[in-house]
Order: sequence, then structure tokens, then C-alpha cells
Amino acid sequence: MGFKVGIVGLPNVGKSTLFNALTRTAAAQAANFPFCTIEPNVGEVSVPDARLTAIAGIAQSKQVIPARMTFVDIAGLVKGASKGEGLGNQFLANIREVDAIAHVLRCFEDGDVTHVANRVDPVDDAQTIDTELMLADLDSIDKRLVNVAKKIKSGDKEAKKAAELLEAVKALLEEGRPARELAVDEEDEKAFRMLQLLTSKPILYVSNVGEDDAATGNALSGKVAAMAEAQGAAHVVISAAIEAEVAQLDDDEREAFLDDLGLEESGLDRLIRAGYGLLDLITYFTAGPKESRAWTIPKGYRAPQAAGTIHTDFEKGFIRAETTSYEDYTGLGGEQAAKDAGKMRLEGKEYLVKDGDIMHFRFAN
Repeated sequence: MGFKVGIVGLPNVGKSTLFNALTRTAAAQAANFPFCTIEPNVGEVSVPDARLTAIAGIAQSKQVIPARMTFVDIAGLVKGASKGEGLGNQFLANIREVDAIAHVLRCFEDGDVTHVANRVDPVDDAQTIDTELMLADLDSIDKRLVNVAKKIKSGDKEAKKAAELLEAVKALLEEGRPARELAVDEEDEKAFRMLQLLTSKPILYVSNVGEDDAATGNALSGKVAAMAEAQGAAHVVISAAIEAEVAQLDDDEREAFLDDLGLEESGLDRLIRAGYGLLDLITYFTAGPKESRAWTIPKGYRAPQAAGTIHTDFEKGFIRAETTSYEDYTGLGGEQAAKDAGKMRLEGKEYLVKDGDIMHFRFAN
């Protein structure tokens, strides 16, 4: 199961530089002019997880396969994007395809890097893009309501529910509030997701600071943090310039470089952790001599659903899951030792998978 995070922001805030660093590629052109990214660049990154290394070592696995997360570098939006300004509509469509939004905000002063509005104000920048996304959603809702009205006349119950949700979201948007603030009943969650509204995406604000502020942030990133907290959104401070340097180093050099800067981990690690939290994801593992592998699933998945991320046949023919906690697996020295100690559990169809579980699925063909 793949999870996509779209990187958005105004032109020249460091989006492409961050994308290049995170994916360790030169796929996105980083240049000091608007719209240097025309098509959305897509890059997959490995999710760093020390638990996988420990599990693979105990299992003596020949291959180690980490979980993956996809980042999509979406070109810079500008005021008026909802009406097609800049390259607006094309990029708004790209945002619709991602699971979450990482909104990069410029929190550094640099006279050599032009700001599209000739000033540095990350909160105002955020409001500019938020407004464009809300306007685009309002336009989409008005069009959908016309189409849905026709279906309602023919007695379509799903259309009636869609209309109710659309009207509720429209009222929120007209108050200047995003669709994600709508309280949706559990039975309506699927219908709400199907609306694919831009402002329904969970959002992570990324404060891009200068190298000197990477460890502590600055006054500008502090304002972003306060805004994120008020919205119930996530926030992380990153220096895209530092991440670009870190991406070129090997593991030993990287650790020493980060230590010198007073950083315990790279921006990639912080961003992925924040992304996981934003999407409410957890990781379970499979382990053996052939390979140890990390699997990403939404929190709340039951054992058959988790099995289905490996193969749909595993979910269809699910019988049980042999399950060991990470603590027991590593503390006792592996699968057989955990089994001998009575720490391997046989879990059925109703079992809610926990973060860190090591699982072996039994299924009928």
C-alpha cells in the first residue's frame, strides 16, 4: 500500500530543493525562478526504522526491505491559481491525487532568492494557498451539486448523502474553514473521502529555515508553529539547504555532520515521522532468513486487512496470524525463542494490529 505526500508551496520557498534532498535524486530542477517545476516529480524514499535492522539481524535475513513513502513535488502555486493563474488548475489536479499535503513555507531571509510577493511572511503565504484551495473546492462543490440534484430526482440515495456532505462542506468553506474540519460520522467517512476535496487532505506545515536555525527554528517558524497548533495541523522545521548537503554524504559522514550542527536526526526522518503521524500510520514486520520487511498500514487495521497489504489472497483466505511483539522478539532473540517462552500469540480475524508487531500469516488457498 503506497502513501503519497504532495509537497506544495509558493514559488521559491525551497520545495524542489527539499524534494531533491529527500529523494536523493536530481529529478526536480531547483532554480531561482517561478514554475521551474512543470510536471510533478515523484520520488520514493525508504522509511528509516531501526527496528527493522534489529529484526533482520536476529532473523539473519539475506534481504532487508524497508517501508516506502512517496513524495510528489508539485509546482509552485500563486494567488489566483483556483482561476487558472500561473499554472494553477494543472497543479490543483495533482494535489487531488495525494493522501496528505506537506506545505513548505519560507522562513529564511535571503536577498539572492526572490520571493513572489517581495516579502517574507510564512503565515500570509500559507493563507494565500489555503484560500486558493478553498476557492477551488467551492467551485468544484457548486458544479457537483448541480449534477447530484439530477440524480436525487431519480431516487438515488447515495446522491442524497453526497449532497448533504457537499452542502455541509460548502458552509464551512464559506466561513473560511477547510473541509477537514467537518465532523463526519463513521458511516459517512468513505463517501466523504470519495469527494476528493483539496482541503480535506491532512496538512503538515514545513518551515524551511536557514542553516543557522536548523536546530532551534526562528521567529518565523515560531509563527508557523502557532498557526499549525491553532489549526490542529502538524509542523516540522527543516533546512532544505542542509538536507541537500546531507543527501550527498555517506552514513558515517552524515552522522558527524548532523552532530556538528546539533541535530539528532535528519530532516527526512522528522518529515517521515510527522507524515506517519499525520496519516495515522503504523508499521508491522515480517521476518525470516530470506528477508525481513516493514509494511505500512493505517492504524485500526485488523489482521486480515494487514495480510491483504502483502497479497489479496492472504486477506481472502485468512486463517490466523502468528504474532510476536517487537519487544519480545528482540528481547528473547527471535521467533523460536519467543514461541518457546509462550510469547508468540495466535490472533484471529478481529485482532487489531499494533505498531511493531512481527507477523506470520496462515491462509487457505
